[in-house]
Amino acid sequence: MDRKITIADVAEALGVSKTTVSRAISGKGRIGEETRKKVLEYIEVTDYKPNVIAKSLAQSKTYNIAMILPADCNIAELPFFQTCMYGACEAAAERDYDVLTIYTLGNESKNLERVLINNKIDGIIQSRTTVNDSISALIAKRGLPFVAIGTTDDPSIVRVDHDHRSACRELTAHLIASGLRRIALIGGNNTHMVTRNRYRGFVDAFKEAKISIDPELIYLNAEGNDNIDEVTHSLLVKGAECIVCMDDMICSRVLQKLRRDRITVPDHVKVASFYNSSLLESHIPAVTTLEFDVKQLGETAASVLIDLIEGKDVKQTTLLPYHLKIKETT
Repeated sequence: MDRKITIADVAEALGVSKTTVSRAISGKGRIGEETRKKVLEYIEVTDYKPNVIAKSLAQSKTYNIAMILPADCNIAELPFFQTCMYGACEAAAERDYDVLTIYTLGNESKNLERVLINNKIDGIIQSRTTVNDSISALIAKRGLPFVAIGTTDDPSIVRVDHDHRSACRELTAHLIASGLRRIALIGGNNTHMVTRNRYRGFVDAFKEAKISIDPELIYLNAEGNDNIDEVTHSLLVKGAECIVCMDDMICSRVLQKLRRDRITVPDHVKVASFYNSSLLESHIPAVTTLEFDVKQLGETAASVLIDLIEGKDVKQTTLLPYHLKIKETT
């Protein structure tokens, strides 16, 4: 009992063939119900766990899923993708699946194509979606089970995401309700669907309040420290009462610029972020943010994908909750 029980051991103990045991485990092939029941009961009692390679051969599956990660993510974005990956690995391991990582740069798909051609995976999670996403199109064309983290232009793609639009609308609505009108917005790459979703939430709040947005206070595609510094200075000159940042990296740089220029927060200008991370956790004063459970995002994406692989019904869109944290910077 100190060694691992094999499929041959199960067959010998029950006086049946290894093929019969394999069919009972896989649920495929002709086998009597009484025999199937006998095999499954024995497996449960002895805690036999089928070898993954044997299972894959029996069921024509690899028991591998892939997660596509952007090779061009910056250092501030790494914790998000690492935590998301960790959640996916945990959820996959619970169901005897392993997770491969595939890095892509923009719409370059060489690494993905090689894995697809070699039939190394049963399904794919895409961790970032973009406008006119050729990676999504390639996976859809292949017909492999596929889950996208984020928003997509293709309504047929199963997606899992946090409810960014509602979250950003709620935070912006809170700022408006507190009496602020000249609310500025600094956002990153506008080809990323998450940037567009957050912007839509910002606009929704102004529409609901029946207040016009000053276009001179909106800056998208703000990337690089020098660019963010220039934008921050410009917004102060234009009389922004509050600067809302689309993510933690932008917000961190804005706060640094304000501190260097001796602009006090929240006395001279208020600041909020549509995304929180360790970059902002220790800031004084504490930053008003939206909090999302990134590990849960990875776990959910992997669970939904494996359900798809196993032929179960899944929701077309799964939106996870968020938490609005009102703190000292507003």
